[in-house]
Amino acid sequence: MAFRVIMISALFAVSTMALTGFVFTNPSVLHTQSTVATDTSLSPATFRQPPSQYGIRCWWWWLNGNVTKEAITRDLEAMKAKGFSGACIVDAGGQNQQGNGNVPEGPMFGTPAWRELFTHAVTEAHRLGLVLSLSIQSGWNLGGPDVTPAEATKHITWSEITVAGPLKKYQTLPKPISKDNFYKDIVVIAFPKRSIPATRQPIRDLAVKAAFKEGSRSGYDTEKLLEDVPASPGEEDTAIKDIIVLQSKLDASGKLRWHVPAGNWTIMRFGYTTSGAEVSTSSGKWQGRVIDYMNERYFNRYWNTHVEPLLKDIGPLAGTTLTHLQTDSWECGGINWSDNFAAEFRKRRGYDIYTYLPIIAGKILHNRQTSNAFLADFRKTIGDCIAEHHYRVFAEHAAKHNMGIQPESAGPHAGPLDGLKNYSYNDIMLSEFWSPSPHRSKIEERFFVKQASSAAHIYNKRLVAAESFTTIGRHWNDIPWATMKPAFDHEVCSGLNLVLLHTFTCSPKEMGLPGQEYFAGTHINPNITWWEHANGFFDYLKRCQYIMQQPGNTVTDVVYYYGDHVPNIGHLKEDDPAHILPGYDYDLINEDRLQALTVHNGKLALPHGTTYRLLVIPANKILSLAALRKIKTLVTNGAVVVGPQPEDMISLSNRQKSMEEFRRLTGELWGNSIATAGVHKVGKGKVVWGQSARNVLAAMNIQPDFEITENPANGAFDYIHRSIQGNDIYFISSQNENETSATFSFRVSGKQPEFWNAVTGEVKTVKAFQQQDDRTIIPVQFDPYGSVFVVFRDDIPSSVKGVVSDNTWHYKTATTLKGPWQVKFDNLRMGTPAFVTFDTLTSWTKRKEPGVANYAGKAIYTTSFDFPSYKENVRYFLELGNVQDVGIARVRFNNEDLGILWTPPFRIEITKPLRAKANQLQVEVTNSWRNRLVGDRGLSAEKRYTKTNITIKPEWTLLDAGLLGPVKITTISP
Repeated sequence: MAFRVIMISALFAVSTMALTGFVFTNPSVLHTQSTVATDTSLSPATFRQPPSQYGIRCWWWWLNGNVTKEAITRDLEAMKAKGFSGACIVDAGGQNQQGNGNVPEGPMFGTPAWRELFTHAVTEAHRLGLVLSLSIQSGWNLGGPDVTPAEATKHITWSEITVAGPLKKYQTLPKPISKDNFYKDIVVIAFPKRSIPATRQPIRDLAVKAAFKEGSRSGYDTEKLLEDVPASPGEEDTAIKDIIVLQSKLDASGKLRWHVPAGNWTIMRFGYTTSGAEVSTSSGKWQGRVIDYMNERYFNRYWNTHVEPLLKDIGPLAGTTLTHLQTDSWECGGINWSDNFAAEFRKRRGYDIYTYLPIIAGKILHNRQTSNAFLADFRKTIGDCIAEHHYRVFAEHAAKHNMGIQPESAGPHAGPLDGLKNYSYNDIMLSEFWSPSPHRSKIEERFFVKQASSAAHIYNKRLVAAESFTTIGRHWNDIPWATMKPAFDHEVCSGLNLVLLHTFTCSPKEMGLPGQEYFAGTHINPNITWWEHANGFFDYLKRCQYIMQQPGNTVTDVVYYYGDHVPNIGHLKEDDPAHILPGYDYDLINEDRLQALTVHNGKLALPHGTTYRLLVIPANKILSLAALRKIKTLVTNGAVVVGPQPEDMISLSNRQKSMEEFRRLTGELWGNSIATAGVHKVGKGKVVWGQSARNVLAAMNIQPDFEITENPANGAFDYIHRSIQGNDIYFISSQNENETSATFSFRVSGKQPEFWNAVTGEVKTVKAFQQQDDRTIIPVQFDPYGSVFVVFRDDIPSSVKGVVSDNTWHYKTATTLKGPWQVKFDNLRMGTPAFVTFDTLTSWTKRKEPGVANYAGKAIYTTSFDFPSYKENVRYFLELGNVQDVGIARVRFNNEDLGILWTPPFRIEITKPLRAKANQLQVEVTNSWRNRLVGDRGLSAEKRYTKTNITIKPEWTLLDAGLLGPVKITTISP
């Protein structure tokens, strides 16, 4: 009997066809995190000079394994000297991506030589009082050279034939396409063949819905996976009742022992093979497959082989100096099967998966709605398995060594993950944010900390960390005040409190200067030209972290339930799914922690004390039955819930009875109203729909926490509000490149406001403010990309107001320094003269002296001047004007070191040392490596002044460099 054979592999054909966990409590958490912030009083003195425990950390890149003991010691000592609190060892490659050159291959991760370097690093960190964390492999996507196909991530694959019955002859079924010479059968499915209209649209985004590939790199397609194109008549391949599961009917030779009934039949053979996912960006020979994230047996094997030996090497330093373990973000594509997945699906969803497997192959079973509901159940099961069989197991292993974990386990790549659920196992909530770069040029592609801070709030964890200042396409041309500070400030407003610089590359001295570097990230290590003067920037980060790490709560009025779909990745703060910005703040919450909410005095409360005034649910009218049940309990007990009446739960779990209960609960909560807006009281609480959460808060007489009442230049500002030991602390960020001002209204009264300036460490009493209607109103002046902590500590009567009308200092020019300037170039090896006289301040790139235009490094400007208009009892300031290209200068004036200036307007007070005669001014200015690299372009290696694997791009141009001024002395008047 003739039959037609169609072989389809999920590995290749899917895209063309268009296709309850618990909160893990790590016993080291309280110990580990309590060591971060032992100062329980908010102290101006500590704010000025925070101890190193509040210092930043870094991703300490061991590039291609090419590190030495000497370089390790140098790096750690440099970190200690600059006030770092620690580092994360990340052995990885990536040196030659985007056309860059290679670097020598060092010892492979985990080999005896590598373990010796690792032990040396931990021992040296212990000597210096630094804490370390470790990425538990080379590169990312956990795996390695010894991961077998059986242990690897897996994809479903299938073959399909059409057979005409009746047929008593047993059929040999084609073996589905496989990879790595690895294939295992799952099941055989048969159903009557139907004629499908040629105009039928495939299930939309099936490759992502069936988890053959990950979603977008920023997680913005997640809720859309619950949608599909409109159904059309006759588009179903078959009804569910007509599907026959031929379990155990296939013998080892691939022969189906089933007598085909009369009619035309589709027979599908389903199995699984490897996904083909490989470890990314690893060093040297640490290549290989990614392990199956859904089976803890494979993680246990990996741990015992590769991680446990490292921890035994360092003995008691595991859990004391080495405090955390880490893996990087999910970037391994899709994963949709594991050895025990069918049993996991049955246990979690309550029905067998086999009947529905044809949907994975693009079939429409019963109807389009049913098919998409199955796919939602399918992805949710994958997310559950990844969380509980990978990250939970990871945390349990680490806890045995009194360690926590800090995997970047919640995106931003939209793998089949529930981001908040994965974070439940973290000790430190680790995310990432980017400085501006060509690779991620849009704001929504750069900032991801909001989800991590929400996780910290709902799981009661202290540290919200981020891989910080990531870029692709920039090299040594980052400006701390212009490209790094505003990005950091943005994420502080989202809850960030611990920076891990990305990237601090270990570069042995043999690699020259600026040395070996990863192809991406902002290059920050002792080889950068401005390392000597980096204290100013690092101290700013440390002061902010001192405030943000203090024990206390972030003030958030709204909690937004972000659904139970997978992938589920929270986005940047401005995404505002609760629609409550500006002026209020929100947290994201997932299905697991939603169940932990209770109601106290009309507020929603988590067990550890975090409270909210409103619960907002998704606008897509989709809600799980578990969430709906919980909402009924919360509302009955007095909660206020905002959102439209749900219409579906997008699940097949006990579908008929569940939907009966679903409709009954929605009717009880929303009152079966057809009105587009309304309020329905249930028990002590109510449900509100058709109104914004902002309007609901206003109706509850809950004023905005933060408002901009005057904004003359239409500037962009953001904020975060923390309550610390009874004090209210607001951090305000100006995201404006130019100087600007605004007046802000705070939901605080009866307390004296103070300005805490994290750039300088200065604390000042606010002199201009008003109190009215239980609010405090303060005008604030900001420098370019400026920021300030507004702190309310000391009690005052609510009738008190400021003694002046304006907090702005008005600077008046007293004189402009004309020069001449003697300029000493610090690095004569670059072919510059020892001294050059600048009659006027111009860019080094415009000078004709040998080597000056391409100079990179520090130069010292010196001039002397008289100041006959000097008067007692007048405050005087020095302003440097324009400082290029890094924008960092150190000022010495009349033999006094006045410190480092790294933010415009590069102003410092000189009242005390200034005199009428013979003033001596010395300004150290540093530029980046960029101009020297441009100068070396086209030169042979032996003639270059620089040595690096980074390719000097033809589009790189010279950047203005030096002190450009005008340099002025100014006075202030209120």
